[in-house]
Amino acid sequence: MNDTILPAPDATPLATAVAEAPPAIGPVQRTERISAVDTIRGFSLLGILLLNIVSFGQAHWAYDNPHIIGASNPLNIATWSVMWILADGKMRAIFSMLFGAGTILLTSRAEQRGGGLGIADIYTRRNLWLLLFGVLHCYLLWVGDILYWYAMTGLVFLYPMRKLSAKALLITGAVLVLISSPRGYFQSHKIIDSQAKYNAAIAAEKSGKKLSKEQEDAKKHWENMQKDITPDQKAIDEENKQVLGNFWSNLKRNAGVAPQIEGLYFYQGGFVDVLSMMLLGMGLLKLGFLSAQRSYGEYATIAAVGYVLGISINCFTVYTCVKSNFDAATMARALYTYDIERFSVAFAHIATIMILCKAGALKWFTSRLAAVGQMALTNYLFDTVACSILFCGWGFGMFGKLERYQLYYVVGAIWAIEFIGSKIWLSHFRFGPAEWVWRSLTYWRRQPMRLREPAERAPMAIPAEA
Repeated sequence: MNDTILPAPDATPLATAVAEAPPAIGPVQRTERISAVDTIRGFSLLGILLLNIVSFGQAHWAYDNPHIIGASNPLNIATWSVMWILADGKMRAIFSMLFGAGTILLTSRAEQRGGGLGIADIYTRRNLWLLLFGVLHCYLLWVGDILYWYAMTGLVFLYPMRKLSAKALLITGAVLVLISSPRGYFQSHKIIDSQAKYNAAIAAEKSGKKLSKEQEDAKKHWENMQKDITPDQKAIDEENKQVLGNFWSNLKRNAGVAPQIEGLYFYQGGFVDVLSMMLLGMGLLKLGFLSAQRSYGEYATIAAVGYVLGISINCFTVYTCVKSNFDAATMARALYTYDIERFSVAFAHIATIMILCKAGALKWFTSRLAAVGQMALTNYLFDTVACSILFCGWGFGMFGKLERYQLYYVVGAIWAIEFIGSKIWLSHFRFGPAEWVWRSLTYWRRQPMRLREPAERAPMAIPAEA
C-alpha cells in the first residue's frame, strides 16, 4: 500500500482526479461512514440553529434576556424557557464532542490503510483550512462563528492525544470541565456581589446618608455593568442601525467584535470548554457510545437519569429567572449548575438518538438526520448565508423586526430545506459543496463530486473499549 500523501510528480494539484481505489490517505468512503455518528451530528447541527437564530435576528442582549424585545408577549418567555431547558449549551456540547470524535475517525482510518506520518500533514492542513474558513465566516458574515475555535483547538491538542485510552480521554475532559466550572461561579458571584453593593449604596442614599467613595464607585460600577446586561433603547437602536445598514456597515460591525470573539473570549474560557468537549467526544467514540455499540439498557438509563436531573434543574432555573423578571443576579445564579444540567440533557439526547440508531427505528427520520450531519459544514454555512440574507440590511432587513417566537418560523423553514435537501443532494453527489472544497484543499487534489457506485470495501471498525 502506498504511504505517500503528495501527488506524483506528473500530477497537477487541484486538478487530478482521485483513482477509484482509495489511497492510503484520502476522504472517507461511504462504506466507511458510521451512520450513528452522522445522525447525532445532524441532530446537533439542527439544534444549534435553535440558539443561533436569536443572535441572527435580534440585538445580542436578547439572547439571555427575552424582555429586551417583546416582553409583553408570553410566547416569547415560553420560547426562551423551552430553549433553555432542552437546547441551550447542550447542542454546542454535542457538536464539539463530535468534532473530537472526528479526529479519531480521520486518523484511525488512515492508520488502518497504512498512512504513516503523512496523517499528521493531512490533519494539520485540514485544520488550517478550517481556521481560514472560520476567520472569513466571522469577519465577512457572522461573529458567532465556532469554526475558528474548533480549528485552533484541534491544531494544538487533539492529534497528540488521539492515542490515549478512552478512560484517559474521559478523565482529562472531565478534569478540564471541573477547571472551567469555577470560572462561571466567580463570574456569577461578581455580578451578585456588585448588585448587593449597589443596593446597599442606594439604600444609604435614600436614607439621606452621604455616600463614601467606595459606595459611589460601587454604584457607578453596577450602573455600567447594567448597560452590558440590560441596554437602553438607544443602544438597541444603534445595533439595529449597524445590522440594517449596507454590507460595509456589517463588515465594520463584525471587525469591531470579531477580535473579542476569536481572541479574548476564546482564550479566557472558550478554549478550555471546547477542548474538554472534544476530549470527551474522543473517549466516548472509543467506548462505542457515539456509534450505537453500547447496550439498550445503558442508553436507556443514561437518557432517563439525564432528562430527570437536567430538566428538573432547568425548570427550577427557568422559574426563578421568569419570576425575577430576568434580574441580573438571578440569571447569574443559573451558572452555578450550568455544567450539571447541560451535560445531563446533552448525554440524554445522545443516548436517545443512539437507541433509535441501534434499533433501526424511524429510518426515514434518522437517515435524513445522517444526511444533514454528513453535510454539516455546508449546512452550518447555509444557516449563516440564509439568515444574513433575511436579517441584514443588504438583504431583506428583518433584523429586530420579529419577536422571539416568530424567529422559529425561520428555523422551521431552514430545517425543512436542510432535512429534505441534504438527502436529495447526497443521492447525486459524494459530498456537500463546502465539504468538497474542504477535502479538495486538504488533499490538494480535486475530489470526484458526482456519485458513482464505490468499490466494495470493508467498513472501518472503531473497537469499543470495555
